[in-house]
Amino acid sequence: MKILFFDTKNYDKESFQNSLREFSNISIEYVKSDLDPRTAALSEGFDAVCAFVNSDIGTATLDILHQKGIRLLLMRCAGFNNVDLETAKKYGIRVMRVPGYSPEAVAEHAMALALASNRRLYKAYNKVRENDFSLSGLMGFNFYQKTAGIIGTGKIGAAMCRICRGFGMKVIAYDVYQNDSLKEFVEYVSLEQLLSDSDVISLHCPLMDSTYHIINLDTIQKMKDGVILVNTSRGALVKTDDLIEGIRMHKFAGVGLDVYEEETENVFEDRSEEILEHSTTARLLSFPNVMITSHQGFFTREALEAIATTTLQNALDFMAGKPSANDVDA
Repeated sequence: MKILFFDTKNYDKESFQNSLREFSNISIEYVKSDLDPRTAALSEGFDAVCAFVNSDIGTATLDILHQKGIRLLLMRCAGFNNVDLETAKKYGIRVMRVPGYSPEAVAEHAMALALASNRRLYKAYNKVRENDFSLSGLMGFNFYQKTAGIIGTGKIGAAMCRICRGFGMKVIAYDVYQNDSLKEFVEYVSLEQLLSDSDVISLHCPLMDSTYHIINLDTIQKMKDGVILVNTSRGALVKTDDLIEGIRMHKFAGVGLDVYEEETENVFEDRSEEILEHSTTARLLSFPNVMITSHQGFFTREALEAIATTTLQNALDFMAGKPSANDVDA
């Protein structure tokens, strides 16, 4: 099988090339361009394409992939809301993903953002670099015996629940589907109760119609004053303009974001000063209690190895005609 790998970064190529040693009947060609209607024609002569969550895999892209004979779309990520699944199904293009490559990696990063926001580590670091060892502006609060509210308790959310429990926190959660493995120490509550009772709120749910802008001015107003909000899932779970309004209302002690609505525009890939100057993400960066990282929650050696191995196994299952739990159906 020949796979065309879009939006290649050096670490992608390294992890996949290492894993390819165990998959001798698969070959990969890597391109730096992302998958969209302009680049889909590059797939001619390949059996499958490999894309990421920011790729544009709508109707126009799938039309071209179908014309070029592509039979398999490999998503090297858990998210797939950027894929027109109905069109893929119509063309008989199988879509497969990596649903749980390293939940601990993302959950650990979520807790790192919560801690860094709470204890103002970024501000403390900059102060000390300037030979300022004063404690002004660095006050935080203990997580011990506070309440952590986890929205979404799949694999990553469950890992975050366990981390919060290790900090001695009371853990409450909201999810349409309850995770039986957590019921010994997690109390499931309504979204309204979670918002009002939590000292730390961490988002770990997929982006769907029901979760789009789940954090908005209405839900922000229901939160405690001085709450910490963390999002390592999908940027559009949070309505950014409303988040900015909430920060201005002094609702948040801290905000930690590893994802942002503008990611789909790749605003940080081209480093366009004009886009950054006028982006809502840039506005968020102007607040001293907001910490933003570059979608690095998944970025550990273990996670990259798991992504590569699972993606290649998905390709192998496709070649063998085997059903897979990693299939994405319309």
